[in-house]
Amino acid sequence: MGNNSRGLRSNALGTFDTVVMAVAGSAPAYSIAATTAVLAGAVGLAGPAALLYCAIPMLGIAVAFSRLSRIDVNAGASYSWVGRTLHPFLGFVSGWALVVSTTIFMVAGSLPAGSMTLALFDEGLADDTALSTLVGAAWFLVMLGVVLGGARLTVRAQIVMTGVELAVLALFAVLAFLHTDNARVFDWSWLGFDQFDGVSGFAAGALVAAFYYWGWDVTSNLSEETRNSRRTTGLAGVLGVVVVFLLFEVFTIAVNIVLSGRQIQENGANVLAVLGEEVWPGWGGKLLIVAVLLSTVATLETTLVQVSRSLFAMGRDRTMPSALGRVHRTWNTPYVAVGAVGAVALVMLVAANALGSVGDILSEAISAIGLQIAVYYGLAGLAAVVAYRRMLFRSPGHFLLGGVWPLGGALFMFWVFAESLGRLSSAAVAIGLGGLAVGLVPMVWYWRQGSDYYRPARLDASRTVTAAYVPEGRAPALSPAHEGLPTDF
Repeated sequence: MGNNSRGLRSNALGTFDTVVMAVAGSAPAYSIAATTAVLAGAVGLAGPAALLYCAIPMLGIAVAFSRLSRIDVNAGASYSWVGRTLHPFLGFVSGWALVVSTTIFMVAGSLPAGSMTLALFDEGLADDTALSTLVGAAWFLVMLGVVLGGARLTVRAQIVMTGVELAVLALFAVLAFLHTDNARVFDWSWLGFDQFDGVSGFAAGALVAAFYYWGWDVTSNLSEETRNSRRTTGLAGVLGVVVVFLLFEVFTIAVNIVLSGRQIQENGANVLAVLGEEVWPGWGGKLLIVAVLLSTVATLETTLVQVSRSLFAMGRDRTMPSALGRVHRTWNTPYVAVGAVGAVALVMLVAANALGSVGDILSEAISAIGLQIAVYYGLAGLAAVVAYRRMLFRSPGHFLLGGVWPLGGALFMFWVFAESLGRLSSAAVAIGLGGLAVGLVPMVWYWRQGSDYYRPARLDASRTVTAAYVPEGRAPALSPAHEGLPTDF
C-alpha cells in the first residue's frame, strides 16, 4: 500500500485552489448558522464588535503563518514551526491542540449536517439527535472517501460546494439589506466596546469569534502539495480571513437587525435559516439551509485534510505512531492518518448522543475548541517573532509584520484563553483542557524513544539555507530564507 519514504503529491494545488480551501476552512455559512446564537448569548448585540476586534489579531496570526510557511514547508505547519523555534514540547502541544480541536469539530460539524439534511424534508426530524447522528455520520463517511481520493479530488469537490455557498450568501446579503420589516434599527454601538460586560465579557465573545475564523490555516497543512507554496499558502490564508470577515460582519449585523432576541435564542443551531425565512418567506429558509449544509460538509472535508496532514507529519517525525506517516501509492494521501482519525471521530459522534440535544452539544464543543485554537494560534504567532527576530530591524515592514502584529495576535490569543477559563462551563473547560492534557502521554513516550523531532534544526529566517522537510531522494533547496519575501507579507 504505502511506506514512510513516500511523500505527498507535490504541485497538486494552485493559488485559486488554496484560496477556496481557506474560505471553506472557515465555513462562513456554517459558522454563522451554528455560532451566532452562542455569540449572542456571550455578548448580546455586540457580536459585530467581537468579530471586528478579533479579526485584527487573527490577521496578525495569518501573517505569522504566511511568513513561517516561507521558511519551513511542512504539512505539520505550526507543529513544526513552534517545535523548531520555541521548544519541541510546545511544538507537540501546538500540533496536538489542532488534532484534538479538529476531531471534536468533526462531531460538532457532523451533527448539524445531519440535522439540516433532515430539515430539508421535515423540520420536525431536525431535533432528533439520534437520527441527526446517523445522517451526519453518512455525510462524514462521504467526505472521508473524498479526502482519501487525493488533493485534486478534494479541491474539485470544494470548489463546487463553496461556490454555491458563497453565491447563496451573496444573494441573501442583498435581500437582508433591502428588507424593511425589521426587529431593530442599525446601531453603531454594535461595533463599539460599550456593550460588552466588562473585560471578561469581551474575552468570552472573542473566544467564540476565534471559532468563527478558525480553519483558514488548512492552506499551511497543504503546503507540501501546493505549487509555489512558500508564497501561495500564506497569501491564501490572509485572503481567506479577509473574505470570511466581510461575510461574518454582514450577516451578524443582518441578524441583529432582522431577528429578535427570542428568535435567536429559540433557533440556536438554525439562525441562518430563520433569517432566510424572514427576508424571503417560503424559499429563503430552504435555500440557506442548503448553503449551510454545503458549508458544513465542505468544512468537514477541510478539517479532515488538516488533521490528517498534521498526524502525517507527526507520524513521519515519529512523535506519534510511524504508521500515520504512510502515504497511499495511488492516491498520495496519508491514508492511515485519515482512517484513524475517521474511526475516532465516528466513535465520538455516536457517544455524543448521551450529551443532549444538537444545540447543547454545539455550544459546549465550540467553547472547548475555542480554548484549543487560542493555544496553537498563539504559539504560532510567537514562533514567527522568534524565527524573524534577526530581521525585525531591517525595515519598518519587517518590524510591523514580523514582530508587532504577530506578537499582538499571540498575546491576544493567550489573554482570551486565560480570561475565558473562569467564564466557561465546567464541561467546556474539561473538554478543552482535558483534550490537551491527554497529549502529554504520547509526547513523553516518543520523547523518551528518541524521536529526532526533539533535537530540531532551529528555524531562523536570517539564514540562507531553508531546512524545510525534503522527501527522500530530493536535494534540499538552497536559497535565501526570505527569497521573494516583500516587506509587506
